[in-house]
Amino acid sequence: MPNTASPVKKAAVRGYGAIVTECIPTLQAREDAASAVIEKERAQDPERKVEFVPPYDDVRIIAGQGTLAVELLEQARDLGRPLDVLIAPVGGGGMLSGVALATKALSPDVWVVGAEPTGADDAFRSFTSRTFQPSVNPKTIADGLLTSTGEITFPLILEHVDAIYTVTDEQIIRAMKFVWERMKLVIEPSAAVPLAIALFSKGFKEAMHKKASTHARGVLNVGIVFSGGNVDLSVVSKLFEMISDDTWDNRDGD
Repeated sequence: MPNTASPVKKAAVRGYGAIVTECIPTLQAREDAASAVIEKERAQDPERKVEFVPPYDDVRIIAGQGTLAVELLEQARDLGRPLDVLIAPVGGGGMLSGVALATKALSPDVWVVGAEPTGADDAFRSFTSRTFQPSVNPKTIADGLLTSTGEITFPLILEHVDAIYTVTDEQIIRAMKFVWERMKLVIEPSAAVPLAIALFSKGFKEAMHKKASTHARGVLNVGIVFSGGNVDLSVVSKLFEMISDDTWDNRDGD
């Protein structure tokens, strides 16, 4: 795990019985640390089966992540509110590529959007330029979205995702605070990024107004993925104190 991961997340992993090996928050460092752990385990017990479980760049992981889109699409349809737009966060791209694949297979007309912090916007830059750009020295409170997209996930994102937008850390905190106060749900900063896009991204709002103007209903049903709740309560209170409510309505992202 990156040494910048939240203490709560590390404690939770240890609580499930895992041994945490920390490294600096770069893709190469993670790969090197994982390889070193695997080699050490195999050397200690050559008969033990040691297998690396990729966090995102694996077709099995992507397929598993895609099931959340299947359930969300089905539930929205059963409620009589079929989705027109689905927003998911993007870091390594396992969730976003899986969501996009499942969505386009089941409901091709649904617009799939990736959500990313401006301080770790490699997916946005890669998507815009259509050329892979790695995550270099990312700086954001959304620590679950620091990694670069993968060799498998990036091409899938290019093919099946309709747009990627970014939001600032302040906007992420505002969205997170909104969920805590109004929905009574404990979500981490990374999970708040898709909602922050819907609330604050100027580019997203403009695209939605354009789509709604040509839609038969005149309004759009938007599905938002909340992806995790690893958060330190003492840190959250400090984050919420950093913002004031008087600027809620006049903050737009990119």
